[in-house]
Amino acid sequence: MTLNQAEAFAIVLGMLGLFAWDRLRYDVVSAIALSVAALTGIIPTEKVFQGFANPVLIIIASVLVIGRAITISGIVEAAMRPLLHAARTTSAQVGLLTACVTFLSAFMKNVGTLGIFMPIAIQTARRSERSPSCYLMPLAFGSLVGGTMTLIGTSPNLLISAVRQDVEGKPFGMFDFAPVGLPLSIIAVAFLAFGWRLLPKDRRGTPAPDQRFEVDSYISEAHISAGSSLIGKTVGDLEQLSDGEISVTAIIRERGRRSIPTAHWVLFEGDLVVLRADPVILHDVIAKGGLTLAGAEEIASAEPKKEEVETVEAVVTAESQLIGQTPASLDLRQRFEVNLLAISRSGEKIRTRLHRTALRVGDVIALQGYSDTLSETLTRLGCLPLAERNLALGIKRPQPLAIVILLIAMLLVAFRVLPVEVAFFVSAVAVILLRLLTLKEAYDAIDWPILVMLGCLIPVGGALKETGADALIAGALTLVAAHLPGFLAVGLVLVTSMLAAPFLHHAAAVLVMGPVAAAIAASLGYQPDAFLMAVALGASCDFLTPIGHQNNALVMGPGGYRFGDYWRLGLPLSCLVAALGTALIVRIWSL
Repeated sequence: MTLNQAEAFAIVLGMLGLFAWDRLRYDVVSAIALSVAALTGIIPTEKVFQGFANPVLIIIASVLVIGRAITISGIVEAAMRPLLHAARTTSAQVGLLTACVTFLSAFMKNVGTLGIFMPIAIQTARRSERSPSCYLMPLAFGSLVGGTMTLIGTSPNLLISAVRQDVEGKPFGMFDFAPVGLPLSIIAVAFLAFGWRLLPKDRRGTPAPDQRFEVDSYISEAHISAGSSLIGKTVGDLEQLSDGEISVTAIIRERGRRSIPTAHWVLFEGDLVVLRADPVILHDVIAKGGLTLAGAEEIASAEPKKEEVETVEAVVTAESQLIGQTPASLDLRQRFEVNLLAISRSGEKIRTRLHRTALRVGDVIALQGYSDTLSETLTRLGCLPLAERNLALGIKRPQPLAIVILLIAMLLVAFRVLPVEVAFFVSAVAVILLRLLTLKEAYDAIDWPILVMLGCLIPVGGALKETGADALIAGALTLVAAHLPGFLAVGLVLVTSMLAAPFLHHAAAVLVMGPVAAAIAASLGYQPDAFLMAVALGASCDFLTPIGHQNNALVMGPGGYRFGDYWRLGLPLSCLVAALGTALIVRIWSL
């Protein structure tokens, strides 16, 4: 063993130790590893930051932006609602949600897909009077398996494609993973639909940051505008758009006359309906019903040169100049460039029009304004912002457009019109130009620590190959694999990658094991593709701990899971993936 090889091993082992210690964030650990590798000279100076030029980073960032646009559109939740109503049993609900997450993860970054469905699963658990722990871990595991179906589904597939480019001069194609990933995903969904019974059923998850404060439902106003699907429908029909989680408290028509409606009242164009609901639910109902939130359009069109408009929730403090004033008397729109969209007042019903309601200490208000000045405006008004919920009240976005953009990107890649990174980068730019996301929402959607980690670890993984350290590891595994049939040698690589993922990050496991797998295949006289596929599958499918993949960590708090809970469902699923995955890989990819 040379000095450089010893240094490379020491860096990787030290990185493993820091990952397992879990006192430093994974991006910081990766940056430390890159720094040490640069200072010791095992990575040449000119190659230290090559990882940040890798197309994988562009693909991941772009997919997260597109996924966020799909989430905000609400189209997925709208499509799921009638299906979940038809699914009466917990197994049917878990199976349906897991199937949707699994197969959508093939075409979106799996962490983005899980982010779309987690709120739906938690809401379903609440309505079914069950713990979220029955739903969330199957969703996380399904998203991991589903990501194995396509090149863009998960980071390990993208990274192993880059390894294949180095080994064979040609990366994997968009759907090269599907012959293994698709049947495996179908079997995994079937298992998870019933396997949830292995999980604890009495756990209470920690509330999300936006649920840690109690706010009574807001009162807001919306117009039944021309083209609304609710024209000619009843008040009851409007309330059913949210399964009864929104109520119509009044209808204002006929020169401002205010009436308390029954569920059978018919809605007409031009009606102003007073609604009581949480703002997230309110946004969904407005989008589904084609309503126009009162006052929202004026602020958005007052100065076209200001591009980004957002909505925040804030509480009126004792020092606020809003106390005793109405939005009309204070002239909020002209003086402060903000719009009052809704008011929540604890313990009391608001019976006046919003623009005539005098505000009080403790009122929670939803204000719409320009992103670059809204924080300063809240300070001037004496309001304290609450936990950010990324509200989109008053912002209209074409619902199906984000899905259309994603499909176009997929087709461009499938027919080899554009490389993956170019197609998805252009699509992310289109999402922003079409205002499906604001710039702030786009930047917030990107998981920057993951990108930093990958940018740092790609050259560290390359250092193992440059120094020949990977050949030493490959030699040790080859000694074992040499006594095994070919399919068991592939299985050995798959299981080793699977076991490495909890200690390394799943992406780091690919960067370490990818070159090793290629070297093992060469030593045994086999084609490398089956071994590379085994690395990608094994590193993607960490079901044993919450630390190997961010999706597992993402559900730990909301599901109320403990570290040992992952073994309950994860161990049998790991055995299933290892056995069936090996058989499928060897059958599809000839040794």
